[in-house]
Amino acid sequence: MSEAKQVSDAPIPPSRAARAGAAIIAEISAGLLAPRAATSPKYLYDALGSRLFEAICELPEYYPTRTEAAILAQYGAEIARAVGAGATLIDLGAGNCAKAASLFPLLHPAQYVAVDICYDFLRESLGRLQQRFPHIEMSGLGLDFSSRLELPGTVRADQRLFFYPGSSIGNFAPEQAIAFLRRLRANVCDDGALLIGIDLVKDSATLDAAYDDALGVTAAFNLNLLRHLNQLIGADFDVRQWRHRGFYDAAAQRVEMHLEARTDVEVRWPAGARRFACGERIHTEDSYKYTREGFVGLLGQAGFSAARTWTDPAQWFAVIHARAIRH
Repeated sequence: MSEAKQVSDAPIPPSRAARAGAAIIAEISAGLLAPRAATSPKYLYDALGSRLFEAICELPEYYPTRTEAAILAQYGAEIARAVGAGATLIDLGAGNCAKAASLFPLLHPAQYVAVDICYDFLRESLGRLQQRFPHIEMSGLGLDFSSRLELPGTVRADQRLFFYPGSSIGNFAPEQAIAFLRRLRANVCDDGALLIGIDLVKDSATLDAAYDDALGVTAAFNLNLLRHLNQLIGADFDVRQWRHRGFYDAAAQRVEMHLEARTDVEVRWPAGARRFACGERIHTEDSYKYTREGFVGLLGQAGFSAARTWTDPAQWFAVIHARAIRH
């Protein structure tokens, strides 16, 4: 999962794949055995998880996707003028590639690089997109960019524009977000830039509903993590023994997602075992919310200068274009 892979490349050599698998097992095991059990949100996104997240984006309670889409639609021409034509568009967490594709007629990128941890889902999405835009050079990378970012030489160095929509930056704690943004800055020249979506601070009721919808799709998305862990580390999680919890912590300015044991349960896997008491939780995801001023401050610490900001009328969401500060 953490290896870069072009769409047309051969499979990862077995020795490298084995090392990557061992690292994943060690990471997940450490999280499950921690005093407060936790897993990285990246493990929510296997093929099924990616499709469930697509369904979440269609829910009436889940405002970020449609709000961001409305901003991009309303201000797309302004964004294109700010960015400039001919960019190397690097789409982080590309998923179905739809958000980036909506900007193609305006941005006219010279190259499109789709990056996602779920490579199989990405391959399908990118294949469909190439048929729609055959004149744009495209490639895909199956990459866990949350901890490191290494772009192959086939990615053009000039005018790189990292596109990170959907408020996914909120999955990082603020200090982690700064480190992540610094990695992006290290991968662009002085003509590079970032186009990023951030979810703004708002009332608790709206946020609670967005992350615990009435239909239960978010619950299914979160619970699917257990099935994915079973595949990755050989665990014996029984999804029926767990429930979804999602809520906003106003003091920390973040939404938290957890999986809570419905009863006392013991989970085993080849590298370990743990007994969870009834009500004990596994922390699966955070989604930090920001003020515009607070996030601009993070950008500055990471080596970016916020050039333009676009928001919706309710000030629920923002799209920010930030340029690399020259060294």
